[in-house]
Order: sequence, then C-alpha cells, then structure tokens
Amino acid sequence: MSVQVVVVDDESRMGELLGKSLPKRGFDTTSFTCAEDALEHLRLHDADVLLTDLKMPGIDGIETCRRALEIRADLPVVVVTAFGSLASAVEAIRAGAYDFVTKPFEIDALCLTLTRAAKHRELRGEVRRLREAVSAASAPDGILGGSEAIREVHDLIGRIAPTDASVLVTGESGTGKELVARALFRQSQRNNAPFITVNCAALPEPLLESELFGHKRGAFTDARADREGLFVKARGGTIFLDEIADMPLGIQPKLLRALQERRVRAVGSDVEIETDVRIIAATHQDIDTRVADGRFREDLFYRIDVVRIGLPPLRARGNDVLLLAQKFLGQFAAAHRRPVERLSPGAAEKLIAYAWPGNVRELANCMERSVALARFNEIAVEDLPERVRNAASRKPVVEAPGATDEILPLAEIERRYVLAVLDTVSGNKTEAARLLGLDRATLYRWLEKYAAAR
Repeated sequence: MSVQVVVVDDESRMGELLGKSLPKRGFDTTSFTCAEDALEHLRLHDADVLLTDLKMPGIDGIETCRRALEIRADLPVVVVTAFGSLASAVEAIRAGAYDFVTKPFEIDALCLTLTRAAKHRELRGEVRRLREAVSAASAPDGILGGSEAIREVHDLIGRIAPTDASVLVTGESGTGKELVARALFRQSQRNNAPFITVNCAALPEPLLESELFGHKRGAFTDARADREGLFVKARGGTIFLDEIADMPLGIQPKLLRALQERRVRAVGSDVEIETDVRIIAATHQDIDTRVADGRFREDLFYRIDVVRIGLPPLRARGNDVLLLAQKFLGQFAAAHRRPVERLSPGAAEKLIAYAWPGNVRELANCMERSVALARFNEIAVEDLPERVRNAASRKPVVEAPGATDEILPLAEIERRYVLAVLDTVSGNKTEAARLLGLDRATLYRWLEKYAAAR
C-alpha cells in the first residue's frame, strides 16, 4: 500500500515537483499551498505523513505542525528547512515534528525520511493496538499471543484438556511449558483436585522415588516417619513431571509400572496402593534423541507421548513479543508502583529485533528491569538491557580504514562513520547521537555540514 503524504508549501512548484517525483517511488501525494486548507483536509482524511515547509506566510511550519498534531496526534510531521536554520529545526522538533530535511534535498534522501516516518506511525499504532488487546482480555488459557503457532497451541489445549490422555510438552527453556500444563489442568475434568509439580532433574534418584511413591518409616536412614508420595496426594488430580527427559534411568521402570498398572508401592512397603492421576510431562531436551541413544526408555516414552504440544521459541512468534511485553509492563508497573504505561516505538523495534534466547522468561526479566529504570511514562530504548539495545547492531557499522585500499581524509572517515551509525539505527537521530556520544544539537550541526559539502 502506498504511503499517503500531505505536502504543504506556499510555492506551488514544490508541490508539483513532489507530485511528479514521489508517486514513482511508491508515495501518493496531496499538495496544498495554504496551511489552513491542508489542516482542513486532515480533519476529513487520514494521512501517513505531513511534509510542510517551515517558512510560509500566515501559519508557518511550526504552527502547522502543532495544529496538525491536535487533529491527528499520531501523525508524523516532517519539516522542510532552509540550510543554516538549525534553531528553527530544533524548535520544530520541540513542537512535535518527527524529523526535518534541509533544502536543497535529494529526492531519495527525502523518500527515506518519509518511509521512516510512516514506519514510525505504523509501530506506534501497533503498540497502541497491543495495549488495547492486553487490557481487553487475555487468552482464556492464560497463554497470550496471536501468532499462528500459539493459535495452534490454544486449539490443542482446548481439544486435549477434557480427556485423560497423557501429554508431553516440549520447547526451549522459558517458553511457558508449565503455563500449558496448568491450562490443561484448569480446563480438565480434574480441575477441582490437586495439581502437583515435580522437577525430575532437581532430585537424585532415591529422593525422587520417595517423592513420587512415598516411603515407610525406616526404609532408609532419614525415613523417620511414613510419607505419602505424590501419586497418592494427587489422587483424582494431575501430576506435572517437569524435565522428564532428565529422570534417572533407574526410576524410569518404576514410573512406567505406575502408569501401566495405576498402582504404586512406597519405598520399604509390600502394599500396593491404587492411584488415579493424569500425567503431563515436559522437557526442553531432544527427548527423541535420548530415546534413540538409550538414555530414556522407549516404552515409558510411548506412555507419556500420547499427545505432544510443541511450544515455539519467542523469536519465532513475531509480534507476540510486543503483546507479552505490554502484559509484563503492566504487571511490573503495578508491582513496583511505577507510572510506566507503554513502550516507545524505538523500544518496540528493539524488542522485535532481539533473538530472545531465554524466551518469555528473559522477556519478563527485561521488562521488569526496564520498568524499574524508566524515567518517564514510556520505556525508551536506553531503558532496555544493552544486549537488547544492540540487537540490530551486531555487525560493524562501518569498515575499518584499513579494509580498503583507498586512503581517505579523516573528515571523510568521520562523515562515513556518522552516516553509517545513523543508518544502523534506522535514522533515529536521538539514538545515533547517544551511540556517538554527542548531544542532538551537535549531531544536527554535523549533518548540516555534510549536506552543505555535497
């Protein structure tokens, strides 16, 4: 879809020039020589970007910017300034303008600025929609997300939960496997009975056997009293066997027998006790490989892998990351009594760009940190952890001087480096200034200097 640009310039030839040049590059333009007419148009029609000249009779560009934002608060405004009018450009930014371009400008450079402005608006809209989605309702099973992979998980949970079939939940650490187990339990016929979790990787074999099946007094050194196992305590309910692929081989046949016979025998006892539990298991390991390697019993595997739910990593879930981020933002803002309400568009871009090796758990940690550090009512790029801020900057932003046979003047190396940094952060001058260690006014002076040298 074309980007809709409203152009305001008291010189009609500028509107005519842009009206010929921009459509060839994917923009639709509507031009006005009078700011009042442009503002009236904006009251009746939407637009993606407003491009306005700074110096105009009557309502100037700065006042046009202010009034346009009163009509459409999410409209990015790009102001066209004459060379050398940095103070006016800064005033326009303070009035709410997204960016400015300096005359004379190259049409390709203008198109890049307009594209970034439209993308900025699109991201702000996405963040707003996600906030509304979070506040309107969470998923009934507590697993938030609208990606195709998560919709499939919702569908599987809805179909499997009412049955007593054993379920194996797989996925990387931090993807939400226990959330799925609890969702299955809540929607099952057993939801009024216990839901008990045991981490199979956290206990040595003797303790895990006692935890699952119980023990009699004197069965081993520390067995000072009889103890019921989880299979008995969870009668009528559900046992969640987390990290089952790490269960010691010695206890696997005992678990298999408990599942087959629906009976357990406490350590040190000759009496078998009937059980009635549903088993949900989970692992972040490649359990199929463990079965093939003999590290996990094949017969037990087929008992627990009746239905498998595979959870996607967060990096494969698209914009779900923003939906989850907004959810965590609200939770941690309330918990820490912080007035943080939203993500900035720049922060949202970084969250989408980052790979999230720790998945949802890492995202929750990131949002708690960012809420705690935020200085305003929105999370900015600088509030994010460094690894997330640098997500889109992993490759060198400019070649080292020795990487080419051409010997360049120091000023040209500086110019290329500054422009490369600006390109790396998608034209975000505030972020570029931060990375370069400059204040924003200095960066604008340098950019004007480079424009004049062309």
